[in-house]
Amino acid sequence: MKNLAILASGSGTNAQKIMEYFQASQKGKIVLVASNKKNAWVLERAKKFNVPTLIFSKSELENGAVAAELVKYKVDFVILAGFLLQIPVDLIRMFPDKMVNIHPALLPNYGGKGMYGMRVHEAVKNAGNEETGITIHLVNENYDEGKIIFQAAVAIDKEDSPEQIADKVHELEHKYYPNVIESLI
Repeated sequence: MKNLAILASGSGTNAQKIMEYFQASQKGKIVLVASNKKNAWVLERAKKFNVPTLIFSKSELENGAVAAELVKYKVDFVILAGFLLQIPVDLIRMFPDKMVNIHPALLPNYGGKGMYGMRVHEAVKNAGNEETGITIHLVNENYDEGKIIFQAAVAIDKEDSPEQIADKVHELEHKYYPNVIESLI
């Protein structure tokens, strides 16, 4: 059984789906949910699953304190679920091909620094795209440029608002992310 950690900065709907999924898994167990935001709702979600939580600062991410916590919890695999800080290279090297992220668009489109959440869906809407989707990728030193593991697309209508596009993308995230994680571990 692999020990999994989730890093998240926000409300944690993907983290919740992952925690639900891995309750019954024989391959992995969520042993830690960590956030750089002390008021992130993901921390409350983790408590409901009796998963230990960690709140940390950007400097603690960069100075190795978070890495030390991952070692303490014997983490084998790291999952980013709405985590907005760039991962330090030293931490990426600790988990070669064992750190994954999900992006709410079909990369390489609409990726990079500052492209997250509703910003992505607004860009998709403004471009008039007929489809969008999700990309699950390995984490490297550049935002949204790691090796693509999985993509799924969904059609969007011209009348769809950015919020409606977000709802369609969330459905894909919740459907596929836990399964793809399990296949990687």
